[in-house]
Amino acid sequence: MLPHIFCYYGLRRNVNEALEQLVAEELDRLGFDLVEMRHGGSRSRPTLQVRIDRRDGQPVVVDDCAVASRAIEERLDAEQSVGERYVLEVSSPGVERALRRASDWRRFVGQRANVLSPLLGGRQEVEIVEVAGDPGAEMIKVRTPKGEEQNIPLAEVREARLAFHW
Repeated sequence: MLPHIFCYYGLRRNVNEALEQLVAEELDRLGFDLVEMRHGGSRSRPTLQVRIDRRDGQPVVVDDCAVASRAIEERLDAEQSVGERYVLEVSSPGVERALRRASDWRRFVGQRANVLSPLLGGRQEVEIVEVAGDPGAEMIKVRTPKGEEQNIPLAEVREARLAFHW
């Protein structure tokens, strides 16, 4: 008899998306944006790392993280979304923040970013030149290290972070 193999990828993905939506809703209520959320830890002790940003453009301070953490924790506990023994880490996005939405790209025009896209042939550090297009069909114009400008549909960007050089 052959062993049975079960794949829970779709279920886990839906749970992660629902959890991210829950966190984003709670942050929205407080006037913060969810920049990034990562899942880690173990099944018995999951870790949620939440990166937040202020909508007023001011830097995220410790008090912002504390307020967000308490609100997220209260909601997670009420809905029992993660379990009893989870670790929640709330922080600013940092200098190498993720770029996910068109608004992130617009905010950082003129800065450098590490971008992973098949249209760039993989990962490249580029300068963000412009963001154009209708919502849902935005095009990112970037300048490569060789000085060439290239338009990339935002949908074709697999991952992007601001580049920081020490």
